[in-house]
Amino acid sequence: MGWKDIIRNKWVRLAFWSVLYIAWVIWLGNWWWILGLGIIFDLCITKKVKWAFWKKEYKEGEKRNALLDWLDAIIFAVIFVTFLNIFFFQAFKIPSSSMERTLYTGDHLFVSKLTYGPRMPQTPLTIPFTHNVIGRKESYSTLIQSDYRRLKGFRSVQRGDIVVFGFPNGDTVLTKAPAEDYHFWVRTYGRENTISRLGPIKVRPMDKKDHYVKRCVALPGDTLSVKDGLVYVNGQQQEVWPGVQLTYRVVTNGERINGRILGELGINPSECMFDSRIPGYMAMPLTDSALSKVCSLALVSEVTPNLELVSPISGKDIFPFTGTTGWTRDFFGPLWIPSKGATVILNAETLPFYRRIIKDYEHNTLEETPEGIFVNGEPAETYTFKQDYYFMMGDNRHNSLDSRYWGFVPEDHIVGTPSIIWLSTDKGKPFPRNIRWNRFLRVVRR
Repeated sequence: MGWKDIIRNKWVRLAFWSVLYIAWVIWLGNWWWILGLGIIFDLCITKKVKWAFWKKEYKEGEKRNALLDWLDAIIFAVIFVTFLNIFFFQAFKIPSSSMERTLYTGDHLFVSKLTYGPRMPQTPLTIPFTHNVIGRKESYSTLIQSDYRRLKGFRSVQRGDIVVFGFPNGDTVLTKAPAEDYHFWVRTYGRENTISRLGPIKVRPMDKKDHYVKRCVALPGDTLSVKDGLVYVNGQQQEVWPGVQLTYRVVTNGERINGRILGELGINPSECMFDSRIPGYMAMPLTDSALSKVCSLALVSEVTPNLELVSPISGKDIFPFTGTTGWTRDFFGPLWIPSKGATVILNAETLPFYRRIIKDYEHNTLEETPEGIFVNGEPAETYTFKQDYYFMMGDNRHNSLDSRYWGFVPEDHIVGTPSIIWLSTDKGKPFPRNIRWNRFLRVVRR
């Protein structure tokens, strides 16, 4: 018996697909799916049931129906791509410049869900190939909801990882301004005023929040500080990755820096306008390597970082929004990152750090009264965390709304990590010059 005969043997095919299916069921962790072996047996051996019920079977000599053939191909594609999206990869587009110089606005990515383990769908009734909206309407139904569960991945999140996650403050969305942070508007302008101006509001399930991408700078149990715009974790300065940049005030002798030089530094001239009153540039975004090159230019006389010493709105925009910490985007912390199983003391000083965790991420009732703090109706002087949390920051440190502005990212919000850039376009240029060919099929690295 040759190899072709072995491969074509129905019992060999049954054994091969059964082993793969059983491995998938073990990974899934739900033994009810083992009943699917009956379907595999019928597909390979008995062939009694027409599982692809939509597929037209043609008799010999019968003319093919192109419409039905296309329908068959479309249904198969929907099933196959949905399976890939749930368990392996999902397409994602970079919407903003918060990771600029590492990931560019207009980068189209494949996000690996295998790295940290795929989350099982909690809101499964969703229109295929959509996340949370289609047009201006929700593309999902909350008729069926399940608890959070994550399958086994290759590893856990590590410091320095670029991570895609559900935006923590995306649970409530303003209809007239869906890109705005509802919670920031409520803190600043009040709930009634916010809803009257930008409402009504929509409440989204956890797995239907908008996706963000940032770099994980601190893990559960870490203590994080930001000094002079640089990140310190557990007292040690964190590595400055090649794409990390701050903005600088660049003073020249009155001349503009040549646009070609700016282009070589990866700087879009529209991002840093020349001001003859300085003379120079008020806010030029520079990585460490670009900074050294700018400083070496003969026409440049002074370069200073734009460090924020005082919060623009008295600290109410900086986590934990009390206005009493004195923290800014460039001078932040020290802040301890909550970890699963750890217990903290609850009082008037500590509660602002953990209020969202207790109420919204871990789904407890929380009451603050003159008599004390009550969790689920019981007096609470301490609280024990049910899951891990992370601190995320954008590489474009002075143009990134990140954990400094909305706090911790829960473990159940983690989606995956970018793996490949399959397309990158620059919306500021016409086709075909808008395609960044040098980023085509680029592997995403730290």
